[in-house]
Amino acid sequence: MGLSEVTVAQAEAAQRIAPIASVQNLYNLTDRSAEDLLDWSAEQGIGFIPWFPLATGQLTGQGSPLTELATQHGATPSQLALAWLLKRSPVMLPIPGTSSVAHLEDNLAGALLELTDDEFETLSKTGAAQPAA
Repeated sequence: MGLSEVTVAQAEAAQRIAPIASVQNLYNLTDRSAEDLLDWSAEQGIGFIPWFPLATGQLTGQGSPLTELATQHGATPSQLALAWLLKRSPVMLPIPGTSSVAHLEDNLAGALLELTDDEFETLSKTGAAQPAA
């Protein structure tokens, strides 16, 4: 079964009833309130689907680390946000919304970006410093 917007305790309770295939909670560069659930999901080998995965908010301003790194990679800030999610955990399954093939292709390009550990840490620190969306 899949669960949405649950705590670790709720997921553990559900797991005693039926196998869990995935959990889906709000999670992105600027809102990591589900960090403990993501870590639990990784320990359990359960897919984690972050909703609102591309929330970059104030991270995209001129001179921001996200914008600077995106420029260095020849990418968009959204692509970099997806790359950050994918590097964050092997159970991460982002599903960014789209309404066009061009937007889909743009999102897919984020999966091809490889962040260095230093770039990942820089984005992690920058995003954590932002107020939750």
